[in-house]
Amino acid sequence: MALVSEFLGQLSLNHEPLYPTVVPARDFDPDRDAARIETAIKTKGVDEQTIIDVLTKRSYSQRREIAFAYEKRAKKDMITALKAALSGNLETVILGLMKSTSQYDASEIRGSIKGLGTDEETLIEILCSRSNDELVEIKKVYMFKKDLAKDVAGDTSGNFAKLLLALVDTKRDEPSAIVDYEKIDADARALYDAGVKIKGTDVNTWISIMSQRSVPHLRKVFDKYKSYSPYDMQESIVKEVKGDLQKSFLVLGTIHLFFHNPLDFGKGAKEKILTRIIVSRCEVDLKKICSEYKGTFGQSLQQTITEHTKGDYQKAMLSLCGPDQ
Repeated sequence: MALVSEFLGQLSLNHEPLYPTVVPARDFDPDRDAARIETAIKTKGVDEQTIIDVLTKRSYSQRREIAFAYEKRAKKDMITALKAALSGNLETVILGLMKSTSQYDASEIRGSIKGLGTDEETLIEILCSRSNDELVEIKKVYMFKKDLAKDVAGDTSGNFAKLLLALVDTKRDEPSAIVDYEKIDADARALYDAGVKIKGTDVNTWISIMSQRSVPHLRKVFDKYKSYSPYDMQESIVKEVKGDLQKSFLVLGTIHLFFHNPLDFGKGAKEKILTRIIVSRCEVDLKKICSEYKGTFGQSLQQTITEHTKGDYQKAMLSLCGPDQ
């Protein structure tokens, strides 16, 4: 499945405001919501609409309160009950919402590397697009017998592994209100000297700068880079490296979540990507992602979802995205 060069939704950074589409519900009553969920599950044929209406319009902490209230009244675990009542993509979405953002990301990473083969695309999307604080939280909840770094090291190799492990090491500088113009210039020149200027590529220099500098600093570095190179940073990445390393640098080089062209949406793997991005970012920066998507592709993400999905899965996705603006 080919990646396109467009990248969406600037990630929220430390000390920057969030842009969620899912926020805590007002007049929240976990007991009332738990009763609605219990009735919806017991209804003949299952009332999926009520489950969607409740769980896609509550924050993670509110969903946890609902789960506690449900267990108290129904004497059974709500997640287990939901898993038995639902199926397909809707089940994946709802069960994903019952995890915190960091728990969800950690489970997606684990799912991408266990068993035969490795889903490099998932590793790249999550590890290359999360902030330092988000990666720290992912590592804390990554409780699958091994730690995150060991799992990544065991399933990747070469410079691709070096880059991912450098990110997992979470040594990225914290954003600062002080702009260091000399360092910006030095980093921009170093990226040029290590790539376009020479034959071959000094990948270690690129890895060091892209994994250790703060995101606001990198944005300024990439702007400055254009004063040294005849190509912008994205063009330089495409010229200098290939494969998974190129995809990773493209995410880091634009500091955007990547999305696929609207025409790429369809069954199976592409719906998995759609689910992962929307569920993982709905309480972080999905509103910004939707805005960037519309600016990039000329139509809203909501419109794309309407055209390429159907049924209860479509209803859940649209509910998490919020109104088309």
